[in-house]
Amino acid sequence: MTVTPTTPLSADSFLAHIKNRRTYYPLNKELAIPPSRIQEIVKEALQHVPSSFNSQSNRVVVLFGAEHDKFWDITTETLKAIVPVEQWESTAGRMAMFKAAAGSILFFEDQTVVEGMQAKFALYADRFPVWAAHSCAMLQFAVWTALEAEGLGANLQHYNPLIDAKIAEEWKLPTTWKLSAHLVFGGKTADAGEKVFNPVEEKYKVFGA
Repeated sequence: MTVTPTTPLSADSFLAHIKNRRTYYPLNKELAIPPSRIQEIVKEALQHVPSSFNSQSNRVVVLFGAEHDKFWDITTETLKAIVPVEQWESTAGRMAMFKAAAGSILFFEDQTVVEGMQAKFALYADRFPVWAAHSCAMLQFAVWTALEAEGLGANLQHYNPLIDAKIAEEWKLPTTWKLSAHLVFGGKTADAGEKVFNPVEEKYKVFGA
């Protein structure tokens, strides 16, 4: 499904969605929208988020239900083998919290594409991995913000590269897909925490206005 806006989107309404996007945990398995709608959102964002030289290096896997649970079982098993015993109780609690959500969205960068661009445009070879990461980050933010706009809660996690090989094996993914992050989504169980801002004057400069 391709979404075509019927009315122009104002900057204020766009920024309102950005402001509303927050980190939520814990989450539950109750979805405010059907899985089909989540897939539509992810695919639309995947198609339209920009990439350097239109390289389109982003790849995505969406896991629902038992597949989502399996992802967090794999992550838990991987961490249990390396986390010190005295820290395991806390780590296990976090793993259970993520598993209690409804699904996970895995974001990857296809290294075949990145390496192909490096070979084709050798002058910028050292920049393409960075630019691919930029595009992937934009995709993560776009999906996260869109899901928030539909009433879901989400939080972004990074257990790569520890789990990369097992994930690729379990879901038969190309080994050239490099895992970047995983967005956990589900129903909100509480309000987001207070967001504290440093003064904008410390972060912003303008010249020539």
